[in-house]
Amino acid sequence: MTTAQVEQDGSRSRPRFAGSLGFLLMNLPLGILGFVFLFTLFVSGVSTAIVWVGLPIAGLAVLVARGAARVERARVYAMLDSYIPVPYRALPEGGQKARWKARLKDGATWRDTAYFFLLFPIGIIQFTLVVTFWAVSLAFAGLPIYFRYLPTGAYHFPSYDAGLRWITVDSTVEALPWAALGVLFMAVSVALTRGLAAGHARFARVLLGPASRWEEEGDRVPFPGTPAMSTVAG
Repeated sequence: MTTAQVEQDGSRSRPRFAGSLGFLLMNLPLGILGFVFLFTLFVSGVSTAIVWVGLPIAGLAVLVARGAARVERARVYAMLDSYIPVPYRALPEGGQKARWKARLKDGATWRDTAYFFLLFPIGIIQFTLVVTFWAVSLAFAGLPIYFRYLPTGAYHFPSYDAGLRWITVDSTVEALPWAALGVLFMAVSVALTRGLAAGHARFARVLLGPASRWEEEGDRVPFPGTPAMSTVAG
């Protein structure tokens, strides 16, 4: 690992391939789960807040969003080698009312929520691109091996219908150029996978990390007379 590949905080500018691939494939199911769960909680909480039942539900949604964001920061660090500092302002000492006000006024809470709402559509795009590129790459690269096991003992493109067999591969020699193309596609797929993962790491750092110097130094009391702050940000 060269110094050019490492950011000032120890993060890699280009994450490892294996971690990138696993991370991108996980984004779609996690995006679906996060979007459905948080959307359901927030809608249920807001719609029933008038009868007070919704307040605990909305509070649960806030805690879930912040807790899930902590897990996501750990996942980004473990799989993409990108460190994201915890952005939450420290909670004030005192009753739960003051602590909940601090959570709701903290911009990091709503950036956490936005991240999981956006992870769903972003996960769809990433999953589709990764699966498509790798499926095409592996299909071409492995053609010299598996073409003989296809229904007609040959590979036909774009269809096995007799009138649509524009390309026919029925020998190892004919399959070799396609295998070479598959290897080229694999190189492109590796670059695409790492590029998408690097872009997602930057996206995660924007929404899940500190938005300002104040959030990086959340335990510091900025003005005289400000109430003491708890060192636990929950």
